[in-house]
Amino acid sequence: MPALSFSVLARKGVCASLLGAALLSAVPAQARDGRNGALIGGAAAGVIGGLAVGALLNGAAPPPPPPARRVYVEEEPVYVAPPPRRGPICHYERRKVWLDEVEFTYRRVEVCE
Repeated sequence: MPALSFSVLARKGVCASLLGAALLSAVPAQARDGRNGALIGGAAAGVIGGLAVGALLNGAAPPPPPPARRVYVEEEPVYVAPPPRRGPICHYERRKVWLDEVEFTYRRVEVCE
């Protein structure tokens, strides 16, 4: 059997007390009770009924909270050091090579730093 929440138990208790108050107030007052017995019983039934109706009206669940706003938080840049060199860095370049004072050609030359 699933566990009942507090609000369900409270509603059932209020309904039971209303039913009891209705049954007690439906019993006719007798002469031995006098005028005070009828007044006290009516007042008690009115107070109990008012409390029960007020609890039912105010016992509604509150509205859900508004949806949360999504906020973008930009992370700060992180410096990453370049890896250490293990030797010279070489690449090829096209360079002009003179054949004589008038003619020249281009050749690929390896250049290391």
